[in-house]
Amino acid sequence: MSERDFIPLGIAVLTVSDTRTPAEDRSGATLAERLEGAGHRLAGRRIVADDVEAIRSAVTDWSKDPAVDVVITTGGTGFTGRDVTPEALEPIFEKRMDGFSAIFHRVSFETIGVSTIQSRATGGVLNATFVFVLPGSPGACRDAWDHILALQLDYRHKPCNFVEIMPRLDEHLRRGGGRSA
Repeated sequence: MSERDFIPLGIAVLTVSDTRTPAEDRSGATLAERLEGAGHRLAGRRIVADDVEAIRSAVTDWSKDPAVDVVITTGGTGFTGRDVTPEALEPIFEKRMDGFSAIFHRVSFETIGVSTIQSRATGGVLNATFVFVLPGSPGACRDAWDHILALQLDYRHKPCNFVEIMPRLDEHLRRGGGRSA
């Protein structure tokens, strides 16, 4: 059996923060550097405030853009009053990815121990686009990319990966079932 060729994806990075500027956005920079270093294309990068509608709007817009295969958010996954990224996105996911959260916490536990409990990292599918919701620390973004996303977003990863199922993510939309944002 021959080796599969790498398939570069369009990945958008959304930083959720009331205080970060592009120059101070270390988490977004970490993700952009890693995804480009892996051979993917940075399809977009933005910073929005910790606001449900702003987060939802940015991710929904990207999920409808044919140049965007994946959206990764960073920030807003904690427990403070302004941490609203999961609340913004989970209600509009067509499918939730509970396994992502479980694996993220396992990986994170190796780095920060029980403090991983303070993250509500999650993932799902919206408009046939994978969406991953990460904490706002560069370390959490490194852990998620290096130990989960770099593998699952690489078509060569076996026994399975997200890339090979991307063409089938919108089957429910083509059949007229399900919902879309």
